[in-house]
Amino acid sequence: MGTFLFDDIIFGPVKSRRLGVSLGINLLPTDYKFCTFNCVYCECGWTLKADKKIKLPTADEVKTALESVLKEYAEQGKEINAITFAGNGEPTIHPDFNQVIEDTIEARNMWMPDADIAVLSNASQLNKTKVTEALQKVDRNILKLDAGTEKTYQLINMAQSHLKFDKIVDYLKAFEGNLIIQTLFIRGEHKGEKFDNTTEEEVQAWLELLKEIKPQSVMLYPIERDTPEEKLVKVDTATIEAIAEKVEALGIPTEVY
Repeated sequence: MGTFLFDDIIFGPVKSRRLGVSLGINLLPTDYKFCTFNCVYCECGWTLKADKKIKLPTADEVKTALESVLKEYAEQGKEINAITFAGNGEPTIHPDFNQVIEDTIEARNMWMPDADIAVLSNASQLNKTKVTEALQKVDRNILKLDAGTEKTYQLINMAQSHLKFDKIVDYLKAFEGNLIIQTLFIRGEHKGEKFDNTTEEEVQAWLELLKEIKPQSVMLYPIERDTPEEKLVKVDTATIEAIAEKVEALGIPTEVY
């Protein structure tokens, strides 16, 4: 299907369902997806098993590119709501992620002080102290939790084999509430295996995890763009809103996109 890749370090701004007018930062290659997950729904396509040497932009290159755009926007009187780390895979993979966040905070404060800094992450790198320290500094630390059980997590996210679901949940708990959970609800099939994270059993298991993680808020959404797996079904709004009511009943603010 028509998935796509971001072709530069800075992209947008785009109108985001979750973040308003958002200027994106891609810390990953521009010609293929580089990620620890291989989600069936990813708009960037499948994660390639690349044999070639990975080339990432340096922290200085990111800083220069971001400062140039923010300065231009400030001088032209343009406003953005968020500076968002997303791009062609998992942004926290970048070896200098901590330094990039420091540079981004400095540039934001100089040129666009009202903009939030957001990170969209699959939470796979939270075993690294520098990554968690960096995420604690941003305004919107948005971390993925698409399942309530290991089986469904594996079917939907297809994480690298060393990334165990229970460990990721433990790392999410360690933020002590300083995070936002994002969950995409989906039904479908991949390579003969069916999955559905909207079942009563799956939702209840997911809710139990939210009780332990205690996030600031929860973002719920269905697929909206093309996906690499064609056998996916978009979950209707009524189903997601019913799940949102259950989260709200836990005292956790919830938004449906």
